Amino acid sequence: MKIINWAILFVCIFLPFFLVMDVHTADLKTVAALNQQYTKALRTAAQDAGVILNLNELQEYEAEYQSDKYFKVNKELAIDTFFQTLYLNFGVDNDPIGQGALAAYIPAVVVMDYDGYYLYVMTEYTDASGEKNYKHMWRPKKPYAFADDAGNSFNFTLDEYVHVYDAASKTWVKGLRQDVMKKTNASLLKDTASFDAKRRSTIVKRIQEDLAYFINQHNEFSTRNGIHYTFKLPSISQEEWVNSINDIGMLAFIQGIPVGDQFYNNYAFGGGRLVKKTVINGGVDERTGMKYYYQSGCNYPYRVEETFDSVRDAAAAGYYPRECVR
Repeated sequence: MKIINWAILFVCIFLPFFLVMDVHTADLKTVAALNQQYTKALRTAAQDAGVILNLNELQEYEAEYQSDKYFKVNKELAIDTFFQTLYLNFGVDNDPIGQGALAAYIPAVVVMDYDGYYLYVMTEYTDASGEKNYKHMWRPKKPYAFADDAGNSFNFTLDEYVHVYDAASKTWVKGLRQDVMKKTNASLLKDTASFDAKRRSTIVKRIQEDLAYFINQHNEFSTRNGIHYTFKLPSISQEEWVNSINDIGMLAFIQGIPVGDQFYNNYAFGGGRLVKKTVINGGVDERTGMKYYYQSGCNYPYRVEETFDSVRDAAAAGYYPRECVR
């Protein structure tokens, strides 16, 4: 057989494989691009919602409890912001049908408040015609609760403020751990490290248990709506959980969106922590006329002329640095 014949035979045999591989490679590139696009959309939505959590309607909801972590979370506005941003980035902001289809792939959203958490999940309800339906609804707030072997109950918070039911005296005591431990015999309060470890593990465990239950329940809803995908709680590392429960925030899950021959599954955390900026004073020494900048709260008798967000801005305005004296 001539070499040209061998070449033709080789092409006839292997060309289909090359074409399939080329198509598959193109599909993988499309899947990778969509995964990146969807991840960015989900994270942006969660981050936008996390910021909104701190926008309180009433002044009395501002930080109290002697803690800079206490805020009355604005969960309603936060969840609206989450979905608005998500719909916008998925290109369905003006498409009610598309919005409903996308929402069906969101099995759960959890909002972590200072002293408990809320779940926004698919919930069964009876409509006006008497038929049972499902839609996303808020579940009642649940505390970060724990009970020890002695019958004492603890409602934890995101810091050392705690509500304790003392089984011996049958009374509730609340306050910072170091103050409450003087009023009760609960051994958990005696050691800072043990208290913090139990507090964190309790918060994570309670949220995980509820998430697993409601995500599993979401499968019934998805089956009724023609989504042939099994939703489940993803594996989240302990480090990520610890970072997530340091401050109020939102944890959102999205699962089962078809992407090529695969499914897009992910979760995103949006933190609601407020970080106060350091105020830089620009003051004038009236004796010499010299202009200095220093942190607000420093003990200088200078006449404050301006305030700045950074030392760079203060220096650019002609002020010289002074070390802080308190």
